[in-house]
Amino acid sequence: MNIIYFVAQQTMFFAIPLLIVALGGMFSERSGIINIALEGIMVIGAFAGIAFINVTQNSMSGQVLLLLAVLVAGISGGIFSLFHAFASIKLKADQTISGTALNMFAPAFAIFVARMVQGVQQVQFTDTFHISKVPFLGDIPVIGPILFQNSYITTYVGLLIALLSWLIINHTKFGLRLRSCGEHPQAADSVGINVYKIRYAGVFISGILGGIGGLAFVVPTSTNFNATVAGYGFLALAVLIFGQWRTKRIFFSAFFFGIMKTFASAYSGIPVLKDLPISNEIYKMIPYIATLIVLTFSSKNSQAPRAEGIPYDKGSR
Repeated sequence: MNIIYFVAQQTMFFAIPLLIVALGGMFSERSGIINIALEGIMVIGAFAGIAFINVTQNSMSGQVLLLLAVLVAGISGGIFSLFHAFASIKLKADQTISGTALNMFAPAFAIFVARMVQGVQQVQFTDTFHISKVPFLGDIPVIGPILFQNSYITTYVGLLIALLSWLIINHTKFGLRLRSCGEHPQAADSVGINVYKIRYAGVFISGILGGIGGLAFVVPTSTNFNATVAGYGFLALAVLIFGQWRTKRIFFSAFFFGIMKTFASAYSGIPVLKDLPISNEIYKMIPYIATLIVLTFSSKNSQAPRAEGIPYDKGSR
């Protein structure tokens, strides 16, 4: 039973960032803007959040510091995503090229700033955020050890974001307008919806969640930030596609890939996997092999928003 709890807890560390970032991508793409800049947005968000922790950790610690860092990471990711929004919406640039440019710029920017400020590119921080056990909730059978022991507050932030995303997309006026702009922007415009503003909002929300996801990935898995999120932004895109741009499906897809990542990174703590005659390199390949297999079978039935990736011209009909 302890092994099951261990796997479940480790899965949370990997699945929650994927969930947050994939949901961010959903907001952008449901509005009609392809956002492959999620990797770069994660890097910027993680860099800003960890840098904030690094600067303030001598005067603050614990959950309040982490929540403030989440706020900083979200704002930073949102601002960074506006470059993609401006290029895609205002300049009508190729959205894939714009996203690729931001992915290339983000780690270079993080390394440059880190070296300018402190002389080295790794930004160190002290982990004072680990929650050994949440009082009362940690004692609940089965659920307690999985959700409320050996956890981070980012887990609960991620689950809350998933719930709010489902409510916003499916049960609010904004969500309806967002979806209409991604499916048929001309029809949305004809009833008075400002397609440009809705798409800017979608990309901005995507940036906020991408930045938060970057920080949520780094904090539980390391004590320093080295200008990389290990390809998690691209893995989140796979989760988004496998989840068919739908909140509930994305939720389950994130946990599927989270389990694959757990097998790849924490196999040494799982006796059954540790004893197999398989090299470390093979285990590290598991999430990406799973990604290729899943996308091979799921891409045929893809239900992407119809107007995704198509620049909107108000004058055309």
